[in-house]
Amino acid sequence: MRNAILILGDQLSHNISSLRNADPDQDLILMAEVHEEASYTRHHRKKLILLFSAMRHFAAELEERGFRVHYQQYHPNCKAQSLEDYVARELEDAAPDQLIVTECGEHRLHSIMQGWQEKLGLPVDIRQDNRFLTSHLEFQQWAEGRKQLRMEHFYHEMRRKTGLLMTSDGQPEGGDWNFDEDNREKWKGEPEVPEPFSVEPDEITQEVIELVERYFKEHPGSSEDFHFAVTAADADRALAHFLDYALPHFGTYQDAMATTEDWLFHSILSPYMNCGLLDPMVVCEAVAQRYYANQAPLNAVEGFIRQIIGWREFIRGIYWLKMPEYAQENYLGNRRKLPWFYWTGETGMNCMHHAVDATLRNGYAHHIQRLMVTGNFALLTDIKPEEICDWYLAVYVDAYDWVELPNTLGMVMHADGGLFGSKPYAASGKYINRMSDYCKDCRYKVADSTGEDACPFNALYWHFINRHEQKFSDNPRMSLVYANWRKQKDERKKAILERGDWLLDNLDSL
Repeated sequence: MRNAILILGDQLSHNISSLRNADPDQDLILMAEVHEEASYTRHHRKKLILLFSAMRHFAAELEERGFRVHYQQYHPNCKAQSLEDYVARELEDAAPDQLIVTECGEHRLHSIMQGWQEKLGLPVDIRQDNRFLTSHLEFQQWAEGRKQLRMEHFYHEMRRKTGLLMTSDGQPEGGDWNFDEDNREKWKGEPEVPEPFSVEPDEITQEVIELVERYFKEHPGSSEDFHFAVTAADADRALAHFLDYALPHFGTYQDAMATTEDWLFHSILSPYMNCGLLDPMVVCEAVAQRYYANQAPLNAVEGFIRQIIGWREFIRGIYWLKMPEYAQENYLGNRRKLPWFYWTGETGMNCMHHAVDATLRNGYAHHIQRLMVTGNFALLTDIKPEEICDWYLAVYVDAYDWVELPNTLGMVMHADGGLFGSKPYAASGKYINRMSDYCKDCRYKVADSTGEDACPFNALYWHFINRHEQKFSDNPRMSLVYANWRKQKDERKKAILERGDWLLDNLDSL
């Protein structure tokens, strides 16, 4: 046999580099659902269902193309409990000339794979992941010598590199690179929100749902109403649904939050791009075409494309540039455990309740719910970075270490000291009230900072500002905040800080 080709659960693309020049007559495809990868964190049940079902469908597609596929379905008592165990057993029987795999998206597994050639006793070809625009080396070269790593600068280069939303004379469409100022409207019930895209689970998916319910009962979330695409064909339909029904309003309301709407105008395409069912560049090109066809405004199209070729590529670059030491960063010295209501949604804070409840039901929450509600609360309350990072990795269907860790540790928690964020994303209840209707029916009063009924975010915000004054008071972007805090009367400062102290000591009771 010529090659054994290992396909990981987030590499479900027929164009993946490990399948380049693959020969159905000579090569063997290896795929496995293994206990170690399914259980190293408590992955949301919908995440496990999505990946196991998508893997099984992808294996069937490979077989239809003539490939011989060895596939291990999950069972807690399988002899191969890890990918390394599985590969070693398969190679012993198949005796290929070499093992081929596309580089993985997690430093933990990458380190293991780097030792396979010596351990397994045959050549191991670890290929660059061709689904991304920037290799690890290219990002390293871009970052070298820069005092600050800013996504916006990187994004401009990605626009030039791809030609997306660029004019024939090399200028950005509309004359500006970024239209984020136009994307901060509060949704007040209009325009009408489209129904989310959904797929009825087929027989394979139903079998996986039963498996997950049997063996992963201790994992968070619910398997009810599983409606995600598990094939590339259905992921294409999800893309078309977004383009037709949500993209025109995506930009304007991309930062909005609403009690009655889990999805608003968001694409919900990240689960498919991150596991391989959708090609990010194909998605971006399809979105750009809607602008040129006058079917979507520039602020929506640019805002979406920036998230993919800008932020997504940038975050991956940061991850591989700084790991493994990056995972241990704790610039603010945080020391508290994650409150229990992150796993239940049972809290009197309406914004936290809705953000966590939607997360547990859907395995999804959009970026502002993650950054400015659940993330903001963790930042303000001194939560250990590893605790909130583990939570984000577990509960979201689109979460993989390369994308989750820098977003959470760096952007949400400012635990890297501002490596790529010029200031912490800390906010009081005022911001949440401006961008949502959560505060309207909350037991806490968003206008108050002290007293038992005062919004916890308010006192916690000023407590955060006060206790980190030495770190942030010289930050130009925070000068007005500190000027405001310093001019408060001593009596009010004392009351706010006492309220903040009480909240920090009683987080699980909020």
